[in-house]
Amino acid sequence: MSMATALERIQQIQGTLGTLNSSMGAPASAEAPGRAGKVSPAAAAEAAANASMFAEALSSAGVTAGGTAPAVPAVPGLAGPAAPAAGGSEGGSASPVEAAARKYLGLPYIWGGNDPAAGLDCSSFVQHVFRDLGYELPRTTWDQVNQGTPVASMAEARPGDLLFTFNTGHVSIYLGNGKAVDAPQPGSTIQIRDAWENDSNVTAIRRILPAGSSFGAASAGAAR
Repeated sequence: MSMATALERIQQIQGTLGTLNSSMGAPASAEAPGRAGKVSPAAAAEAAANASMFAEALSSAGVTAGGTAPAVPAVPGLAGPAAPAAGGSEGGSASPVEAAARKYLGLPYIWGGNDPAAGLDCSSFVQHVFRDLGYELPRTTWDQVNQGTPVASMAEARPGDLLFTFNTGHVSIYLGNGKAVDAPQPGSTIQIRDAWENDSNVTAIRRILPAGSSFGAASAGAAR
């Protein structure tokens, strides 16, 4: 499968997910399928099929269990030469975001997963990390990408910024020093990895934590 075909498949799956949410009577920002009420066998089967298709599309696009991926076509407004990742914790000490994320390392990726005891998907992992820091984010990547404030490029990214790729179909947390953490895909686990995201393949970068944040109880909306 070509890169273009893989990206088209991901977009088709995103559209199917929206239709599935509507058929379940849940808004786009609702919990993952299966947590918004009683789901029909047909809807459950379609959700399982979408999970398999999503994994296949990511694999075809070059994302492996190790979290590596080639550059995807440039995104308008973020196109440009790849910039080295900036930021990171000084002296090797972990940032509060990294410390919160480390609690989930090794958990399996489960599409639609929202229970740390079983497994999480990429957006649920992000939601749990920021909830632990006192910031409440929406459940899905399509809503999370509207939170916080935009960051223009990877050169300006700071630890804790959210990196959206694959047309907002995937989200990871930037840790600084060229590292990121995410729940990559079915068959893999939550892990810290080299950040393959760059200005040519990032759909959006969003900053949730305000400068000088005390990580107290707050909502992400306050940082918008």
